[in-house]
Amino acid sequence: MERELVGLAGLVAFFVLLALRTPVGLAMLVIGIAGNCALSIVAPFLRFEPYLKSFKTLLWENMASYDLSVVPLFVLMGFLASHANLSRDLFRGMNALIGGVRGGVAIAAIGACAGFGAVCGSSLATASTMGRIALPELRRLNYSPRLATGSLAAGGTLGILIPPSVALVIYAIIVEASIISMFQAAVLPGLLAVAFFMLVIAVMVRVKPDLAPEAPPMDPAERRQALVRLIPVMAIFGAIILGLGLGLFTPTPAAAIGVLAVLVFGFARRMFGEEGLTAGKVRTSLLETAVTSGMIYFILFGAEVLKGFFTRANLPSALASWAGSSGLDPFLLLVLMLAVLILLGCFMESLAMILVIVPFFWPTLLDLNGGDYVTAAQATFGMGAEDLKIWFGILALVVVELGLITPPVGLNVFIISALARDTPMSETFRGVMPFFAIEIVRVGLLLALPGIALFLPRLLSG
Repeated sequence: MERELVGLAGLVAFFVLLALRTPVGLAMLVIGIAGNCALSIVAPFLRFEPYLKSFKTLLWENMASYDLSVVPLFVLMGFLASHANLSRDLFRGMNALIGGVRGGVAIAAIGACAGFGAVCGSSLATASTMGRIALPELRRLNYSPRLATGSLAAGGTLGILIPPSVALVIYAIIVEASIISMFQAAVLPGLLAVAFFMLVIAVMVRVKPDLAPEAPPMDPAERRQALVRLIPVMAIFGAIILGLGLGLFTPTPAAAIGVLAVLVFGFARRMFGEEGLTAGKVRTSLLETAVTSGMIYFILFGAEVLKGFFTRANLPSALASWAGSSGLDPFLLLVLMLAVLILLGCFMESLAMILVIVPFFWPTLLDLNGGDYVTAAQATFGMGAEDLKIWFGILALVVVELGLITPPVGLNVFIISALARDTPMSETFRGVMPFFAIEIVRVGLLLALPGIALFLPRLLSG
């Protein structure tokens, strides 16, 4: 029992460090090392020296992992796309398609967030980038600050789920699932989120027309130009997503192809006298990628150290044993897990949360029935173990993105509020509440109908 108490103390200390705004990776590393040092005192058979020696290979194993090589490539593709102004083309093209209806510019911003999220793979980056592009246009057209900021904060959450997603890659590696299957599973839930968000805006402006003025007619020449600029952007992103979904190539080659395509397109625009990529912008993108990838790998390293501490403290096994003996319905326990993820999503970055929480919750799900890996999944949730990996992963990412707009600490809301300093944060939170409500509906649908997530993986694997 002493080991478990040390583990719980370490878990509490970890969240205290997060509350004090300690960098996530550093907090993981400090608690992991200090906790293991404490364990070596409480339980002398858990020697500290062999644990420290494992550091020599732990960092290298993370850095040299082929599966993780996709991460810096997708990050680079996102930065290059942003510097090549593809995000601006996405927004203008979507605005040319659907911006003519009342609330159409906000709806177009949701579509652009989905498109950029497919490249960027990060909700926070999607909210920041699209906020800078779409917010001035929404303000120029006299959209309600509540609707403008709320829709952009909600739209930014699409970056974590729309494939390809860095968080999906990390989750797949943790639970040893197929990355391609996870990407396939995320397509329908992602499209459902886009449709729901657009529906929310359409209903809001119909009920309260003063939230969005009638859209002024767009000049035909300007519309044609915006649609023409949209074609290559959608071709690049669509080819990557379609190729991954159909299994034509694996994630790492897909990311490399995406980087090359964005580079070629960005420089081609420059050759035709338009604003595109330059050597300076490419250099900036590489530097930003190095910084971001370094942060991700440091978080991965810290998570491995922290996970080792929790495992040696016997916390995952203790949680699984408690859940199995609690007598609670398995679906109720699953809902409680999702509620915890929503709560933590308010103040933790999505990647860090996946790395910290999934190693606790995933073994617990498998041990609820007390059987082995395959038997537990089938007996408890009525599906195969591989299907359970996919379904739980999609549910986890959906509620993590929900946490990003959950009052009072939704991170996406803070990002948009930093861009719209003249709009009170309370107004932004009021603006995201309709989107929060529809997200709860989506979680309920995914819980009741696992086939929404499992349809494409089952279809394309057969």
